[in-house]
Amino acid sequence: MKLKDLCVLDVASCTPESTITEAARLMRQHHTGDLVVLGNADDEREPVGIITDRDIVLEVVAKGRDPGKTTVREIMSTQLVIASESEDYAEALQRMATHGVRRVPVVDDERCVLGIVTLDDILRVHATQASRLLDVVGKEQVREQRTRR
Repeated sequence: MKLKDLCVLDVASCTPESTITEAARLMRQHHTGDLVVLGNADDEREPVGIITDRDIVLEVVAKGRDPGKTTVREIMSTQLVIASESEDYAEALQRMATHGVRRVPVVDDERCVLGIVTLDDILRVHATQASRLLDVVGKEQVREQRTRR
């Protein structure tokens, strides 16, 4: 399955100049634990980083920093792992394992954000495939019982 068919297209995003308060509000509004940080939300849709709810807790809350004055740029991850929309999800899963990340922005040919794929998305695909395998086994057993009477 290609990432363009698996990724979530409604990507929650912010800019590096957003405050942590603004980022947290966006996470709440979009019911997500991460935001893709874009170079410029209006023109350029190229990802320059990612920020997670865990980043906010560990780098702002735990350190007593002011979330209204701390910017996303100050705490975002810039070692961004991205994937192409044309990649198979197994390639993305391998890259996630290699880099120890749970979320990967998916970009198009111009490196503009198209969507995001998470470990949960890939797990859902694997669970569906496992369920289909179990259906095959069950149907085979029923077929065998009917033909061997």
